[in-house]
Amino acid sequence: MAQYAVERAEAAAPAVANPAPLGLSAFALTTFVLSLINAGVIVPAVGAGTEIIVGLALFYGGLGQILAGMWEFRAGNTLGATAFTSYGGFWLSFGVIFIPGFGILAAITKNLATFHAVIGIVLLGWAIFTFLMLLGALRSNLALIGVFFFLTLTFLALAIGWLAGESTAWIQIGGWLGIITAVFAWYTALAGVLASGKAMFTLPTFPRS
Repeated sequence: MAQYAVERAEAAAPAVANPAPLGLSAFALTTFVLSLINAGVIVPAVGAGTEIIVGLALFYGGLGQILAGMWEFRAGNTLGATAFTSYGGFWLSFGVIFIPGFGILAAITKNLATFHAVIGIVLLGWAIFTFLMLLGALRSNLALIGVFFFLTLTFLALAIGWLAGESTAWIQIGGWLGIITAVFAWYTALAGVLASGKAMFTLPTFPRS
């Protein structure tokens, strides 16, 4: 009787979709666009046109990841919840810098030396946080480890670039590393979507535990 009650309760419980592909996709696309700008691949100059990222940063990379993070809390995934919510906050905070009404960009660009140092310190802080997330992911799978590994290098290269006085070479390196990070994130997101059971094939993520 007890076993029947448990089975009935499990059958009545609604299926909860995996929020990780949403969070990874939001992170990947926003990172990809900004990294192309940083690398100077398509735009005429490194860093030119950064303002175009505002919409993505606010509504996809920002809001999308925060929602995914909240659903990861519901699913009991501490690493996913912490990472998605944090990087969602990163993109929101990045986006508002370029909104004139906040006055942030105008305030910090009054002194270029201070501006470079402040941006570099912030990016260094995110490099440290990402390294902590990398440590937390070491027993997950190689695909996710790759995301955090290359993201750590991305933030570190960008931090060095800005602390050195907006070094174009280091920012370009950070841009290319960001592109690699986005590719890893998209791959991991696609693997999660395909694993839902409705696809004709799956992608390996190489679990570590």
